[in-house]
Parts: sequence; structure tokens; C-alpha cells
Amino acid sequence: MSRQFRVRGRAIDLIGGKVSSSMVAFSIPIILSGLFQQLYSTVDTMIVGYTLGESALAAIGAASPIFDLVIGFSIGVGGGLSIYTARSYGEMDGEKLKQSVAVSIVLFILISAAVTLLSTALLKPLLYSMATPEEIFHDTYGYSIVIVSSTSILFLYNLLEGLLRAVGNSITPLFFLLFSSLMNVVLDLLFIVFFGLGVKGAAYATVLSQGISVVLVLVYISKLSRMLIPSSRHFRSPLGIYLDMLSLGLSMGLMRSIVYAGTVILQSSINSLGYLVIAGHTAVRRLFMFALIPFISIAQAISVFVPQNLGAGKIGRIRDAMRFTYSMDLVFAIAFTLISLLFSRDLVSLISGSTNEVILSNGSLYILVFSPFLVVCGAVTATRNALQGLGSKIIPITSSILELVLKYLFAVLFVPRSGYLAVVFCEPVIWCFMAFELVVSFYLNPVIKNRPR
Repeated sequence: MSRQFRVRGRAIDLIGGKVSSSMVAFSIPIILSGLFQQLYSTVDTMIVGYTLGESALAAIGAASPIFDLVIGFSIGVGGGLSIYTARSYGEMDGEKLKQSVAVSIVLFILISAAVTLLSTALLKPLLYSMATPEEIFHDTYGYSIVIVSSTSILFLYNLLEGLLRAVGNSITPLFFLLFSSLMNVVLDLLFIVFFGLGVKGAAYATVLSQGISVVLVLVYISKLSRMLIPSSRHFRSPLGIYLDMLSLGLSMGLMRSIVYAGTVILQSSINSLGYLVIAGHTAVRRLFMFALIPFISIAQAISVFVPQNLGAGKIGRIRDAMRFTYSMDLVFAIAFTLISLLFSRDLVSLISGSTNEVILSNGSLYILVFSPFLVVCGAVTATRNALQGLGSKIIPITSSILELVLKYLFAVLFVPRSGYLAVVFCEPVIWCFMAFELVVSFYLNPVIKNRPR
């Protein structure tokens, strides 16, 4: 690899060397980043649950699908835009790489501004449409408005993180995220306990902590990763590049947001079951998001590995990486299933701070059911990202839309009849349908099917 394509000792070579070693080395910092990122939400939940009570915990729970929707879209857009950067890096085309960064900056400004305006305007109607209980509506809205009005911070961090990962650097974002995660704990206690800002204080802590991450990453890039800094001429890229990258960013953002939109729909049916069910589901979704971290992290590694190796013309490495990914998904799913069999109730109690039997039993049931199906969820996420990395935009979005429709049907047809039991089985059943469609589509993709090893 030429000197200009080295990232000051932090880059991991995904184009050469053993596939499994490269994937593990690249994925571990992403997994740790995911742990600290979830710490933002979990610390909010635990501090709110222990200091403000079950009603406040339910308020954050009712807001979390909206928060996840915004975050999911921002991560998707950042990942989609960085696909072009990763492919340019694999081709060792410095001009093309800087063009991709310049175009990403312009598109970030436009997309984040649009999402901020739209989400702020539609927040209150959305909460009403989700049947948010009246007794927690004020806190839910207060928490949500702080989050959605700061969307640009989430977008910028995910864009910068995606660009660093696109050139093989998954380590540096971890250090900055670790610092800001610790800062989030301090700010949570400061805003909620000492300043008495309530649920809204948790939102302020989250936004401010992520803002610190953005500043640190910007300083790092300006000093130590200047290959990602474009000049003015790179902003005058051909319209075709803007359109191509816009379609990549939006397609991956929509793919993630459509999935989370289904969760919003499902949350509306959960809200009708009462605030104790909401509180229990809030706690267990935090655990669920922790359990998803290794699966999502490996999938994020795939979203960089595939376009880099596609740019380098190494299709056999892509096939090997997917086989390795599926095997690791199975290992992690077995581990989480064993943990859930032993400690499910204890984990729900720890996160929620509650001893209420409704919260503990519902949460425990949810964990016991979803854990074995995590292998399927991992395959779905990784294969969607791999298809995006290959340039396939329609199939991943179609899959996400189908997932949205199925969640809607569960919310409308089964939750009113079977209650929380239908919520528990909703996603595992849907994952099985999605996995079959996506894995078949990947291996039938012309690039994978027809290119020799």
C-alpha cells in the first residue's frame, strides 16, 4: 500500500492478509465503540429509573424508538456515503477519495438540516399517533425534542466515524467515544441529580457528550489524517458523483430508518398495554441493544470490507468474509443464549431498578426468546450491508420495507389479541423471512456469482 494511503499507524489492512484476522482486528474497536455508545442510553435509563422512578423510565422508553430512528438514519447515511470512500481507498485513487469526502460534507449539511426540520415539526403528531400515555407525554416530548433538534451532531459524528473506518481506521473513534461516554455519566448525574432537570437532563447529557466526540474527531483528522481533507476543487465534483453518493447515503439511511420505523409502529401497540409494560420493555430493549452490538459491529466491518475489496478486485475475499461473519454470528448467539438462561431476571432488574413482577417477567421472557434468534438477526444485518457495499440498493431497501409491513401487521393483528407475547415473537419471526431472502440475493448477485476467485 502506498505511503499516501497510510493512516498514521491506525489503519488496518482489509485488502491483504488473512480475512479472519483482518475482520477481527477491524471489528473489535467497533464492538467496543458500540458498547460505549450504548452506555449513553443505558446510563440514561439506569439513572432515570433509580432516581426519577418507573414513570420517567417509561417516558424515555416511549421516546427511544424515535431516538433509534434518528440515530439509525444518521448511521446509515454516514455508512452509505463512506462506501464510495472505501471503494476509492481500495482502488488507491487519492483524487477520487478526496472528492468523496468533499461530496459527503455537502450532502451531510443538506440531509441533516432537512431531517432536523422535519423531525422537529412532526415530533408531537408522531408521539400522539404512537398512543403515548398522557401521564408520561410531557416528559417524553421534552426528552425527544432535545434529541431531534440536535440531529446535526449525530449526523456529523457518524459521518466522520464512517470516513475514518472507510480508510481502515476503526481504532481512533473508539478512544474519543470512550472519553465522551465517561463524560456522559458525569453530565447525567450533574443535570438530573444536582440540577434537577429530570428526563430532559438525560437528553442534554447525551447531546453534549456526542458533541465533544465530534470536536475531538475533527481535531484528529485535521492533525493526523489529512488524506481525508479535501481542497476547494474537490467540492466542484461532477454532478454524477453527487447523485451517486446521494443515492448510496439515502438508500442505506432509508434501509436503517425503515427498520426502526417498524419499531416505532410496534411501540405504539406496546404503549396501549400500560406504562408498566412500557417500562419493562424499555429496560429489556437496552439489554437487546447491548446484545446486538457484536452483530451490528461485524456488519459495519463488512460495509467497509466489501467496497474496499470490490475496489481492489478481490471478490474471493468478500465471499470468505461473509462465511466468517455468519460463523461469528452463531458463536455470539450461543453465548448470549447461555447468559440469558442464567441471568435474564437479574439483568432486567439491574437495568430497570425495579422489583415489579410485571416488568421482570415480561423482560425475562423477551430476553429468553430473542437470544437464540440473534444469529438470524446478525445474518440479516451483515448481508444487507454487504449488498449495499456491492452497489445493490433496491434489494436491501425492499427487504427493509417488507420488515416494516410485517411489523405493522403484528402490531395491528396480533398484539391486540395476544398482548406482550406477540411483541416478544414479532422480530424473531420476521428475521427468519428476511435472512432467507437476503442471503439468497447475495450469492446470486452477479459480482459474487460470476467473478472467479
